[in-house]
Amino acid sequence: MKVLLINGSPRKEGNTHIALTEVANALENSGVKTQIISIGTKAVQGCIACNKCDELGRCAFNDELYNSVIELLKDADGVIIGSPVYYGGPNGSLCALLDRVFYSSHELLEYKPAAAVVVARRGGTTATFDRLNKYFGLYSMPIVSSQYWNNVHGLKKGDALQDAEGLQIMRTLGRNMAWLLKNIETGNHPVPEAEPRQVTHYIR
Repeated sequence: MKVLLINGSPRKEGNTHIALTEVANALENSGVKTQIISIGTKAVQGCIACNKCDELGRCAFNDELYNSVIELLKDADGVIIGSPVYYGGPNGSLCALLDRVFYSSHELLEYKPAAAVVVARRGGTTATFDRLNKYFGLYSMPIVSSQYWNNVHGLKKGDALQDAEGLQIMRTLGRNMAWLLKNIETGNHPVPEAEPRQVTHYIR
């Protein structure tokens, strides 16, 4: 079993990384392998709604970050996405990546347990948490919870290490993710049979 953790902060080893590392350590201690990938500081191409992914089976833009995430998702049994809070929402670069990944490669995501982790100086955590969870809700991904909403507080690099409750929430999240993955692995129930997809618009 393996969980992919996506660090949506441009600061590779900042507070978001600290929070995700705490989750990863709990997963590893529970026997689940982990890998953290950072989105970095380069500009991230957003989705332009060209729908070329329907023809290609992947996004039309061939950039290293997207390709790396897609390859890692192939071997991942679960996904955790972390983001700092920017103006009450996730990092825009992270959302640009997630829009493309989720829209073009939903078959790599369906039925995989997922969770969001958010980091803020003070406010905006619940709005950011809600925004990230919406990605999972579109593709039948069980959302893993903790003992509280998955947020950690900190402004300067390393501040998150002082948030004792936030770090505990991260550890609980890691253990809960491991528990669910193990139950899925040992279970003998197939995923529910999906009905044919119905797509409607408000204009018809």
